[in-house]
Amino acid sequence: MSLFNVYPLFDITPLKAKDVYVFDENNTKYLDLYGGHAVISIGHSHPKYVFTISEQVSKLGFYSNSIQNPLQVELANKLELLSGCKDYQLFLCNSGAEANENALKLASFHNGKHKIVAFKNSFHGRTSAAVAATDDKKIIAPINAQQDVEILELGDLVSLEKALEKNNVCAVIIECIQGVGGLDESTSAFYEGIDKLCKKYNTCFIADEVQSGFGRTGDFFAFQKYKVTPDIISIAKGMGNGFPVGGILIHPNIKPSFGLLGTTFGGNHLACAASLTVLEVIEDENLMQNAKEMSAYFMEKAQDISEIKKIKGRGLMLGLEFDFPISELRKNLIYKHHIFTGSAKNPNLIRILPPLTIKKEHIDTFFEALKLELET
Repeated sequence: MSLFNVYPLFDITPLKAKDVYVFDENNTKYLDLYGGHAVISIGHSHPKYVFTISEQVSKLGFYSNSIQNPLQVELANKLELLSGCKDYQLFLCNSGAEANENALKLASFHNGKHKIVAFKNSFHGRTSAAVAATDDKKIIAPINAQQDVEILELGDLVSLEKALEKNNVCAVIIECIQGVGGLDESTSAFYEGIDKLCKKYNTCFIADEVQSGFGRTGDFFAFQKYKVTPDIISIAKGMGNGFPVGGILIHPNIKPSFGLLGTTFGGNHLACAASLTVLEVIEDENLMQNAKEMSAYFMEKAQDISEIKKIKGRGLMLGLEFDFPISELRKNLIYKHHIFTGSAKNPNLIRILPPLTIKKEHIDTFFEALKLELET
């Protein structure tokens, strides 16, 4: 049997990892500035994480949501404390796409409407409604038709109000900092305008924090830079530090009912143990503050390189934009300098999404390699 080859694979086979480094079958060490699509938040193989997962699986790895799981309650309480999202409710699932799928479905249940508003260059996942709300025609199958989705320009409040005036939009979904789309972010007035318009027209405001959440921007959530109160917040990626887990935080104004949402594996014991450990390490090691400090240092170093046309993002969710395609540059960084970086929909943009444990010497290593490549 062969694999269904849908990924542009690099010829590297990681066998182990530690903190910000990944090691291949030849024990070659790679600096990980991509974190496996922003998934690794507290570093690879963090000792507390390894201990907690091992201890939990030795006791109980999984049972269904038909029984009580006190770890879910503990996770909800810890998440509220660290995020500051007071009195929100937590529904757990397995991934970011599933989180957005449930967020959109819940919005429609809540207000009885069926249309979705999303934004140009958005990415919300590859499941049915989530992919329909994603601005990328090539990954939308015919079964995921976008007849119930309107894609607007980022920052266009006039068009947004025109869409909401029709009174058929169940949700406006937005990444406060776009990930795959290329690290674009609008103004405070725009995000605050979304919040006000959604309240005015009884539409759910969904903040997609799948990539930007769990301290990656220096705040726990990217939307917390603005004066907004989302109805639903979708979370995943850094939440589990590599263990598959996702969820939605739901405003107390949205009430649950038996059977409204459901999942087999969501919120299992191992997933909760992983997520609790991530929260504890973020707090104990002050990783949100480290994200802010390392972001400032990274941007300072980037200012010295004239070939960089624009620095985008905040915290440790960053992009470096050049005036040429970066595919060869990325390959050289991997194969010649052993540094992982990410790409985006924008072909001229390198994405930087390292573990939140990154230090100045790691950033120095990256810029030394980048300078060497740009000089050749």
